Formats: sequence, structure tokens, C-alpha cells
Amino acid sequence: MTANAPACGLPPMHPGELLREDVIPALGLPLVEIARLLGVSRQALHAILSERAAVSPLMALKLGKLCGNGPDLWINLQVRHDLARLAEARRDEIGAVPTLNAA
Repeated sequence: MTANAPACGLPPMHPGELLREDVIPALGLPLVEIARLLGVSRQALHAILSERAAVSPLMALKLGKLCGNGPDLWINLQVRHDLARLAEARRDEIGAVPTLNAA
């Protein structure tokens, strides 16, 4: 895990989980309408919601505009999720890299 991982020990969530579990139910709109408002296909939205696709910078901008909270939340959730997964998958490789201290 990364140094910025939450103390609870849970891996960082995929932004699709937040959308699926909290945001979309609160909006009270059908998925087809949300996809239309975002300018994406239902399949593209479903891929994010099922955590099979990442939130791109463009999608972060669109989600931030739709939800009124800006793109930072969405892109930061994705980056934290990606970093945690990669750090776990490449633990030995990363562990073999020495840490240098500047004088």
C-alpha cells in the first residue's frame, strides 16, 4: 500500500463504486438519462460503475460538472485506486528500488 493509504486498511475505492452506491441513487435519475447528460453511451457508464473502466480526465471533468463538485474528486479517486493496485501488483519490483537521501 502507499504511504497515503487510509489508516482503516481498506484499499482506495474505485470512483465507480462511489457513483454506483451513493451519487446515482441520490440523483434519482435512470442510468440512461445520466449517460445522456454525460454524453457517453450506457455501456461506457456501466463499465465505470462495474469498475471495469477507469475514469479518464475527460470523464472526471464531465462528472465534476454534472455533480457540481469539480473534477478533482473523481480523478484523485481514480489515481489513488490505480496506485494502490499497481503498488500491490509490483510490490517486489518497487521494494527492490533503493530510497536515496539528498545531502
